[in-house]
Amino acid sequence: MSCTYDARTVAQSIVAAHGLRFGSNTAAPVSAPIFSSDDPVYRGAKQACAALGFIEIDAECLAHAWRAQTERLSQFDTALWPDNPADFGLRPFPPAARGDAFPPCPERLGLYAVLPDAAWVGRMARAGVPTVQLRFKSDDAAAIEREVRAAVEAVQGTGALLFINDHWQVAIAAGAYGIHLGQEDLDVLSPAQLQALRASGLRLGVSTHGYAEMVRADAVSPSYIAMGAVYPTTLKRMATAPQGVARLAAYARLLRGYPQVGIGGIDAVRLPEVLATGVGSVAVVRALVAAEDPEATAAQWMAALGAAAGN
Repeated sequence: MSCTYDARTVAQSIVAAHGLRFGSNTAAPVSAPIFSSDDPVYRGAKQACAALGFIEIDAECLAHAWRAQTERLSQFDTALWPDNPADFGLRPFPPAARGDAFPPCPERLGLYAVLPDAAWVGRMARAGVPTVQLRFKSDDAAAIEREVRAAVEAVQGTGALLFINDHWQVAIAAGAYGIHLGQEDLDVLSPAQLQALRASGLRLGVSTHGYAEMVRADAVSPSYIAMGAVYPTTLKRMATAPQGVARLAAYARLLRGYPQVGIGGIDAVRLPEVLATGVGSVAVVRALVAAEDPEATAAQWMAALGAAAGN
């Protein structure tokens, strides 16, 4: 069907329909797209997505989704931003029903505190924070093992779900609830290591920073998917520009079969617009660790998340 369309017209119509919503989130000049197909809907969509500020791999991913959507509907609909998992080549949803899916976790993980050590993990768990992550950075294997085991002990009796960042083998041995991996960590796992992680029964969360990484994460059917950075953050150097809430809402619609976590630069003022995207969890670092009264701050955030879940 797409052979009846003109690439330039497709590009112009997409930018006209979605430019105000997405805009361009980078001041860098837009490079000429690299095309992998002569299909005019694909080519027009890729030009449009590049103009809207999507990086190359995400523009490519979106362009193929536009073409697949057009073929599925037998018409090009400029107003319909792609959000059907099948158009992105994802396997059938819900992901939890797949035979190779990681164990499920709650659909709404609520306030998700990312914390630097076991002492902070215990403190926030005792404050009632429902989901906590130990992000302990060290090159000392013995120190890592001690901290992970201490974090597992710290949440006992609190009801908090503990995810360990990166150190998956230690997390398995210590009996943590789950593991969180970045894209780079996921990519270096061998098939045997991935199967060992899946067989352990731990839940798996994966970080993503755009469409291409979401497709990559979905391939392993994780327990939840984190999406960011939503806003600028100085905590770590990001390979991609801040995503913004318009993109976050689009990601949430595509990944509606997953528990979703928004992360990156979220503060109390921005919280309502993040929750309005439909994500069921918000991850915070500085908002708690740097607060004058972390327990009171956690209570405020949890109340806001609870109110959003009830709407």
